[in-house]
Amino acid sequence: MRKIKYINKALLFAALIFTVPACKKLDLVPTNTFTDVSYWTTTDKAVNFLNTGYGQLYRNDYFFYNEGASDNAYNGRGDQNGVASLAAGTYDASLGRIKEEWNFHYAGIKTSNIFLENVDRVPGMDATLNARLKAEARVLRAFHYFQLETWFGDVPLIQQDITLDDSRTVARTPKADVVNYILKELDEAAAALPVNTAYAAADRGRITKGAAIALKARVLLYENRWAEVAATCEQVMSGANGTYSLFPSYQGLFLPQNENNSEVILDLEFAPAAAGNRNYNTLFDLVPLSVGARLNALAPTQELVDNYLMLNGRRIGENGSGYDENNPYVNRDPRLTGTVVYHLYQWLKPDNTTQTIYTKPGTDPNPAKPDEYAPGAISSPTGYYVRKYYDPTSATNFQSGLNLILIRYADVLLMYAEAKNELGQMDGSVWNNTIRALRSRAGFTTDIALNFPGGGTTALRDIVRNERRSELAMEGLRVFDIRRWRTAETVLNGWTHGAKFGPASVDNGYIRANLRSFDKNRAYLWPVPRDERALNPNLTQNPGW
Repeated sequence: MRKIKYINKALLFAALIFTVPACKKLDLVPTNTFTDVSYWTTTDKAVNFLNTGYGQLYRNDYFFYNEGASDNAYNGRGDQNGVASLAAGTYDASLGRIKEEWNFHYAGIKTSNIFLENVDRVPGMDATLNARLKAEARVLRAFHYFQLETWFGDVPLIQQDITLDDSRTVARTPKADVVNYILKELDEAAAALPVNTAYAAADRGRITKGAAIALKARVLLYENRWAEVAATCEQVMSGANGTYSLFPSYQGLFLPQNENNSEVILDLEFAPAAAGNRNYNTLFDLVPLSVGARLNALAPTQELVDNYLMLNGRRIGENGSGYDENNPYVNRDPRLTGTVVYHLYQWLKPDNTTQTIYTKPGTDPNPAKPDEYAPGAISSPTGYYVRKYYDPTSATNFQSGLNLILIRYADVLLMYAEAKNELGQMDGSVWNNTIRALRSRAGFTTDIALNFPGGGTTALRDIVRNERRSELAMEGLRVFDIRRWRTAETVLNGWTHGAKFGPASVDNGYIRANLRSFDKNRAYLWPVPRDERALNPNLTQNPGW
């Protein structure tokens, strides 16, 4: 069992140090227990402490439900992680998700700070291991600051463990300074980290040199620093900082037997369902009801489905595409089938048999008709369900230990393609190494799909962005893309739609699933949580909030 798939003791350890009164805020835990010299006595204790930081890296519910804050999906039941409110624009600084996100990342930062301040107390620790663990902790901390500055802009930059009194006076640091700090941390950490192939099997899942560099590329991408994005991606693509490649099968990439494959650069690690193991059952409310789901709480949208190309490489509305609105899922990008469940979908079951999924009203021969679209029912409000990350080995109620990939090599290729295009440097060579490679892996074979189309930066921008959406759909990244592109004000204003199961007189029969609103004058940054500002008058508020 690899170390990052920590179980029982490590999870209990994390629960003990992070179950604290809500009033503590940034000073989330008493530090005396874990800063006392009596604790830092062995290497194993230090490693176990850092493992709690891995457990705090990200949340599985954020990973999935963040798609509901974008135009890729709709959270129609409950307000899971606040995404229904975020997508509809009906929130303010008191929204629970905003406070929760803030506290979650500062808890992770605190863990790294405590570790970095105390690990040198461990007697006899190997110097190389000490340097590596410190580098891992710095990357974990940088990841949390990246999330914070992406959502909130200016945030308190806390580089050491602080007291409760300090937490009530700390001020926000300008976003630009936080970004520069993140980049510096990642550079210095990368220098001390091993490449992925240097780790023993028991250490798979730990942060590598390639992970630090790829995360740096994403930070730069969100800042539109195109030349630096391209140069940083080249460090990963060159093979000098780790061995990465596209996994041969798109659908196989997300199956448990292929965890830690050649495409994975950084992932959120879990363990098979068992008492005490760290796992999740988010898909219990995402997959079709007829295969065992409880209800639908996150449904892909028609807008996402429409993004997928025809198999001949043309957009669905393009002349010569062959698209049939009455038979819309035939001859489409195979990644659609790997991601979204649609009407007449052939669901592959664990025993390798298939089950037909009926989502169109009045078509299911089963009298219960659990998956059919029906307004107000517990079935999907769009007529679509989620397939990606379905774990055929999952236990009761879809309890799964399948790792969730935070950064994969395909994303590096897409970042590189986007950067080169924005620099006016997209050519046949860049295209072949990025977009063509991804489409070929997906199953495209035609010249239209695979060959460099030429054209200017604007035309190619649409192609690259659409490719990114299709490749990474339902992986929690779309919400960040539409915000950094400043397109959220377009795609999150108006109705989001479902399949063509509605009245023909309204939107040509496509279900009106959810009316959304996005205020471009304030919504590109979240408000600083109301409760934080009540405790700390030095925390200013973002414009418009």
